[in-house]
Amino acid sequence: MILHIIDGSFCEGGGQILRNAVALSALLSKPISIQNVRHNRSPPGLRKQHETGINLAAAICSAETEGVHLASTSVTFKPGKIELPKTLTADPGTAGSTTLLLQVSLPCLLFSSSPTSPSQLTLRGGTNASQAPQIDYTQHVFLPFMKRHFGVDIALKIIRRGYFPKGGGAVFCSVPSLTKALPPVTLTERGSVQLIRGEARVGGLPFILAERMKNAARATLLAGGVSPTTIRINAVRETQEEAFGSGGGILLLAETDNGCVIGGSSVSTKSKAPEEIGNEAAEELLRNLRHDGCVDEYLQDQIIIFIALAKGRSTVKTGPLTDHTRTAIKIAEQMTGATFHLEENPSGFVIVSCDGIGYTPSL
Repeated sequence: MILHIIDGSFCEGGGQILRNAVALSALLSKPISIQNVRHNRSPPGLRKQHETGINLAAAICSAETEGVHLASTSVTFKPGKIELPKTLTADPGTAGSTTLLLQVSLPCLLFSSSPTSPSQLTLRGGTNASQAPQIDYTQHVFLPFMKRHFGVDIALKIIRRGYFPKGGGAVFCSVPSLTKALPPVTLTERGSVQLIRGEARVGGLPFILAERMKNAARATLLAGGVSPTTIRINAVRETQEEAFGSGGGILLLAETDNGCVIGGSSVSTKSKAPEEIGNEAAEELLRNLRHDGCVDEYLQDQIIIFIALAKGRSTVKTGPLTDHTRTAIKIAEQMTGATFHLEENPSGFVIVSCDGIGYTPSL
């Protein structure tokens, strides 16, 4: 079998190349060798969460692997057959992101050659960390998009939140499988914002910090021209049973009359005042609303792998493309043969079109 070579230093040069390449390798039964792993990160090479993610994908498709260990800069992944359903647990033993573990495993669990019961995943580690989508974002933006546009209803339950640096969180996912190809997505009209809702939360910290995040976010949204009647942000303090360690964050969601959900978020750190966290989330949301895209900067790269696998032409209006999205497109084209067309408008928005391959699993 031909070994497909992937350059891990391309564009964003981080863990996303690994996650997308490994997921597509598993689905398409294409062995891969990834060189220069996380070349653009300091330090380069695999971290514990990447090692755990690759091993999770390997468990799903009975893959043979080489170089899957801490600090490795070269990984070989030779997939076997995916037999669903699976019941699996993944735990990096760190605050490594549970959402990134879901990113690598979800595509592998979505397709079955015959009807089967859902796969069950328990993911441990960090639920609200920087450098990764917060679990709240996955729950309130990504998964609803998957249900609305692809008809895939993935259940997610937060058992316990885990904050940096301790981790210790746990998330349960139930992933149904499809026997047919994903449908294409057409999403080019965002519609007008009807509501901005959100939640500022803390665990193991005083409630007043969540209130301060909430108030700062609200003030920034009002200063940005948002109507006060549109804004509904709650402050929440978790019980000791609901969170491991101490931390917090805020997620804001703008909902439009055309069913689009645009996010803005920030994670608490010791070096930042709660006001700064609230401001960051609100500014991020306002920035994503200005470009008139139908998805925000974090959703745009997460949907690339799915529109590449879908049957027919997908067309999605986004804001300016991120390096993560350009990377996802390059890997999707290289691995699947899907073709992407980018129409970049001077005013900032981009029309992303993709002729997907209509992937269905072979018997």
